[in-house]
Amino acid sequence: MVKIIPEETPEGIKKRKDFDKESWNPKTELGRKIKSGEINDISEVFDRGYRILEPEIVDFLVSDIESELISIGQSKGKFGGGKKSIWKQTQKKTKEGNKMKFSTMMVVGNKDGYVGMGIGSSKETMPAREKSLRIAKVNLIRIKRGCGSWESGGKNNYSIPFEVIGKCGSAEIRLIPAPKGTGLCIEEECKKILKIAGINDIYSKSKNSKTKLNIVKACFNALKKLSKMKVSEEYAKEYGIIEGKIK
Repeated sequence: MVKIIPEETPEGIKKRKDFDKESWNPKTELGRKIKSGEINDISEVFDRGYRILEPEIVDFLVSDIESELISIGQSKGKFGGGKKSIWKQTQKKTKEGNKMKFSTMMVVGNKDGYVGMGIGSSKETMPAREKSLRIAKVNLIRIKRGCGSWESGGKNNYSIPFEVIGKCGSAEIRLIPAPKGTGLCIEEECKKILKIAGINDIYSKSKNSKTKLNIVKACFNALKKLSKMKVSEEYAKEYGIIEGKIK
């Protein structure tokens, strides 16, 4: 297995390398509109209902994008016990021997209302990581934030506006609005997703969360459901609900 030592910040979040805008050759209509200057903000992409098919679109429009790996695997510890790992390793037995395959999960976001998640698999670790990063950027979503807890008094834009449930397989997670200063009361790997999305205060309740991959997917599905909920302008203004970046 190839050992990877990424250049990370003290918090464990890897910041994006400088993107060369001039050398980018867009392959889609959306990409060409962005490079020509017709679309200058990531919020316009979501407002117009475009689908992101190129990861370079996110690199071009979101300058402060960051990424972090989620621990979905397990490796042998020093004395035989299990240890968390960012690589999920599987084997396929053939006549030629065991064929190894590595899977990894990446989450990207700007800590201000945008988050994406992707899973990549490959025979080697580095291609799997790069693949998960590309998929995460393509799966970028814009979430709603606001004060959904009566205890905050309408002054907290870093929680969620209302309760939402996400599911994946048998795993289920319920995200509940929390008052300002509560913190992220949720499973550790799900905490990484909410943190990079820009949510700082939340309560949660989960069921059948033994499979790490499923509970993390359920958390992202909950945020995806939150982004699809329609809210009138009057209601959003009254209760301080924002979508995307805080202006």
